[in-house]
Amino acid sequence: MYRWWTGYGNGNRAVNSKLTAEKIYVTQVVVIRHGRTEWNRVERFRGRADLGLDDVGIRQAQATAERIAGWNVSALYYSPLNRTTTTANIIAGRLNITAEPLPGIIDIDYGGWQGLSPEEAAKKDKDLYTLWLQKPHLVKFPGGESLEEVRERVASSVNNLVKRHSDDTIAVVSHKVVCQILILHFLGMDTSRFWQIGQDVSAVNLFEVKDNHSYARLLNDTCHLKKLGLV
Repeated sequence: MYRWWTGYGNGNRAVNSKLTAEKIYVTQVVVIRHGRTEWNRVERFRGRADLGLDDVGIRQAQATAERIAGWNVSALYYSPLNRTTTTANIIAGRLNITAEPLPGIIDIDYGGWQGLSPEEAAKKDKDLYTLWLQKPHLVKFPGGESLEEVRERVASSVNNLVKRHSDDTIAVVSHKVVCQILILHFLGMDTSRFWQIGQDVSAVNLFEVKDNHSYARLLNDTCHLKKLGLV
């Protein structure tokens, strides 16, 4: 993409006016949530638990690969946990590219809540669970992370990718919390708006980054799953 402008001098009077082209680099970032695991089917706080995809999750990853097959993705990065690694490798195989691990987009560390169901977490610490539902940006999980800490590392990692891949289309495969935080980052929204962002399993999001501004082109898209009955 190019921006065209005309040079002027001496106020508004044209001096040796000529049309000049300035290259504008546009990076497209595809943000993908991994396929279903057993702890998605029966809801538990997953975090750093190294869960694999179930049979439905594998089919969801395959459908996601077909969804973006024509998008000219040149690089694919993933959280180094089993469920994201498997999802990324399925997609990379379809796109005929090599996927690379990116530790900065690993799932949130839930600390002592990891493995608990929502009901168990509410029973264990009612006040903290209520705060999580009402003001998630203020929560620091016991022995784990806060959303602000997640945002700091995720934003840094993906900003570096955008700089490295100017004018390319890249994809990142991560987790619900990380995808929600990354969307807030791209939209310039405060972390307090966390629950306003939906992310279903194997959802696809698309952003364009140009001139240090981000533009949402697709959010929480699961059409590729619905037509196959995988939602």
